[in-house]
Amino acid sequence: MVSNMDYKKILDKVNKKNIVPRFIVLMIGTFLLAFTYTTFLLPNNIITGGVSGLGVIAKHLFGFNPATFILIVNILLIAISFIFLGKEKTMRTIVGSLMYPIFIELVTPLSNRIIPYLEFDNFIIPLIIMTLLYGISCGIVYKTGFTTGGSDILMQIANKYLRISLGKATLITSLILLACGGFTFGVEKLIYSICVIYISTLIIDRINIGISDSKMFFIYTKKTSEIQNYIIEKMNTGVTLIEAQGGLSKERKPMIMCVVATKDYFLFKETLRIIDPNAFFVISDCYEVSGGVKRNNLPVSINEEK
Repeated sequence: MVSNMDYKKILDKVNKKNIVPRFIVLMIGTFLLAFTYTTFLLPNNIITGGVSGLGVIAKHLFGFNPATFILIVNILLIAISFIFLGKEKTMRTIVGSLMYPIFIELVTPLSNRIIPYLEFDNFIIPLIIMTLLYGISCGIVYKTGFTTGGSDILMQIANKYLRISLGKATLITSLILLACGGFTFGVEKLIYSICVIYISTLIIDRINIGISDSKMFFIYTKKTSEIQNYIIEKMNTGVTLIEAQGGLSKERKPMIMCVVATKDYFLFKETLRIIDPNAFFVISDCYEVSGGVKRNNLPVSINEEK
């Protein structure tokens, strides 16, 4: 199926939409994430995955400055991303990757002043606080469409070259880091880390668009073929056409039904609005998908198209 639509131009337009407000929100989210890291996660040796988790281990074992460690590793990963993923995919991670360790360094003196006032007899209280702050800060960052880089780059490379889905790559990375954290800090810290990761993930999903893994779209549009081509060619997933009739206009035309990953929700929704500003679509949570045409062993995110 051939399409003459310039998808790269459309995605560029989506990524640039509200760029200044999104950048400001990204700064706020990254600052809050850095504050949570230096005030709660790092002092309590809690591993939440990614390069920041390695920073906790590196400080405990070798005395490395976490901000410097994270910055160096992120710079190396950015260089690797340029080589293996290309410029367009890398640009979305550069700002967060560099901003995060800088904020960690800047916020450390503030955290050092606050930490003495956060000593509780019961660790449940700081655990609740750090989980809420971590989930909220990550949710704010992801809401902007950016990331703080780090291990996300390695996951995308594994997704592209090893045909491992991002979900599996994330799970494998988290398990390895949790195992290292458990070996370094003990079973008790391992259990706390798992609690933080699990609960904060629910918070992140809730901040974005819910807790389901997928979203189901019902789309009524005059540009059926263009949107159908986009879903098949660029999102690498299946699409179903349902015969429908307008209740008021009595016009009969097919309605598009498709399921997209939660992480693709924002870009897909905004792309629909660009392809057909007058399209009518309904979005609902999709908790389980079975059968049909899936994108197994294919890139998960439409951001990863060159």
